[in-house]
Amino acid sequence: MAFPHVFQPLSLRHKTLKNRIVFGAHTTNMSAQGLPGDQHLGYYLARARGGAGMIVVEPMPVHPAAVLTRGNFRVNDDAVIPGFRRMTEACQAEGAVMIQQLYHVGAHGDGDLSWHAAWSPSGGPSWHDSDGSHTMSEAEIEETISGFVQAAQRCQRAGFDGVEVWAAYHGMLDQFWTPFSNQRDDRWGGSLENRTRFSREVLQRIRAACGPDFIVGLAVSDEPDVPVALSGESLAEILVLHDRDQLMDYVTCGFGGYFDFYKLMPTAFYPEKLSVELTRQLKSALSFAKVTSEAHIRTPENANTILGAGEADLVSIVRGQIADPELARKAEADQAEQIRGCISCNQQCWGRRSRDYWISCLVNPATGREHLWGQEPYLRASTATAERVLVVGAGPAGLEAARVAAERGRAVTLVEASGELGGQFRLAGLQPRRAQITDLLAWYGRELERLGVDLRYHAYWEAGDILDWGAGSLILATGSLPRETGFQKALPHLERLPGIDSGGVYSSLEVMARQARLGERVIVLDEGGFWKGCGTAWHLAEQGHKVSLVTPDALVGKELQRSASDFPMRQRLTQLGVRFFTERAVSHWGPQGAELLNLLDGSREALAADSLVLATVHQADMGLRDELLAAGLEPVMIGDANAPRNAAYAIYEGRKAALAL
Repeated sequence: MAFPHVFQPLSLRHKTLKNRIVFGAHTTNMSAQGLPGDQHLGYYLARARGGAGMIVVEPMPVHPAAVLTRGNFRVNDDAVIPGFRRMTEACQAEGAVMIQQLYHVGAHGDGDLSWHAAWSPSGGPSWHDSDGSHTMSEAEIEETISGFVQAAQRCQRAGFDGVEVWAAYHGMLDQFWTPFSNQRDDRWGGSLENRTRFSREVLQRIRAACGPDFIVGLAVSDEPDVPVALSGESLAEILVLHDRDQLMDYVTCGFGGYFDFYKLMPTAFYPEKLSVELTRQLKSALSFAKVTSEAHIRTPENANTILGAGEADLVSIVRGQIADPELARKAEADQAEQIRGCISCNQQCWGRRSRDYWISCLVNPATGREHLWGQEPYLRASTATAERVLVVGAGPAGLEAARVAAERGRAVTLVEASGELGGQFRLAGLQPRRAQITDLLAWYGRELERLGVDLRYHAYWEAGDILDWGAGSLILATGSLPRETGFQKALPHLERLPGIDSGGVYSSLEVMARQARLGERVIVLDEGGFWKGCGTAWHLAEQGHKVSLVTPDALVGKELQRSASDFPMRQRLTQLGVRFFTERAVSHWGPQGAELLNLLDGSREALAADSLVLATVHQADMGLRDELLAAGLEPVMIGDANAPRNAAYAIYEGRKAALAL
């Protein structure tokens, strides 16, 4: 077995986990009117079938003040029980231990969703939005503790094997623990004994109410770069106090929090295995509770290393199992090379959750659609006579269409004009810290070979070639191209950038493909506020160019906000000496550089440069489609060939097209 430490059983109370892989708690935002339904069932059942040893279902707010997202479950309402019982029974039948997380965010509530004043130990401000809270009275403390207990009892009636009480990210319990946020002088504040009274009461009363065979976990997090947050040593001291009385059966350790939100769901800016330092401390300090390591543990290799070193008893792999629900099963079967890896992009998981939509996944668009599409390998279908499928273009859309069509028994031919897989997505993988994209493309290559796809490189097929190919299904994934006019959305009255014909102007694709002859001073015009512009600027700055980033937006990396990547990006660009020019457009280009137009006041300024790089919206080429339509063929258009967008939509359309065959 390739991962011997991962596939060892572990006992928690009356349950035995079949392996050490946890699918940890995270908000999916999938509830309908606050109730779990078919979407939830399909989502969690796919991970149970995929081999997860334990599943911690997303948080249940324990009080009206704790509501944080549109998709939160109903508070204090037994109407949730039937839907949860359907979920727990189905997942337990697949061998998964089922836990539900209980949470209260304290000062960090969301008034837009809760319409309830936020409560906290000492009336602190929210780091979630711009609101404040009020200091809890004795009655409100008692009401909140009671809310935790009632929620746990409701979970037990719904068939859960236990609950995980949330004390992470400076939530309610953490606010009581932390002197910064707990400045009380009564029995709930001051000494360590007093500051931990709230959490100890919650755990003790849950145990008393739910009995000795009910698992009780506790979730905490490490924020080592935040001076007012608890240190690892202080957190260990607090947990030892709970462990002494065996108040929790396990502790889950995450990273980051509301103070340091960008590390909470770390993107590729951050190293892997972030919580190991804390879990190592807790492993040596706790004598009863098991320790779960969470935070940027993407792979079975990560998990096996942590467990083998004795740095944790369990590992929580969340985004890795969002990307591939079969991660545990494949790892146990020594098929790790078939695992579709998470690329730490946050674009469809946190990126959708940040906009209060239900979550999905860039590399696995079946996430959140399991109830509609099924989930591999359960979508496989054989055909008596394998239908022929031609896919033109091996970018992300074409790769996914070819892979899924072959998985479903079709005879697939994939033609690619270049000599490599990935199209523009491959170039994105050449930007700093984005090599996980090239890992994903390598996975596609292995899967296409395993599935017997007829892959033809350097095959620039035109309409005549496609017509000669003959009968079958036709999918066009031919991508998009940069506009060559310098058109900017901020200046829609200018069809063409004045001075563009003077030379020295390149697209971001030409830069990443090493087709641009750049001077020392480079302007990157970033119209989208995404990786195309920001990542190209980062690449150029690391190559030694003096880079100025110009954007019509009010901040650099506007679209990166939704994936919690914008601040780390601006921080890195600043460290590399990149200059920012926000709320500006390029009104003229010439041999001496650019003229910038200030969009706020209409003023103009000169910015000296040798080269201009355009990271602007591309254009789909409809020429091949129109020729085929004229010849009587109606191709399915997917990805950028359908409309220029990011890779998530390309992979989604590739999957959808293949499922429709």
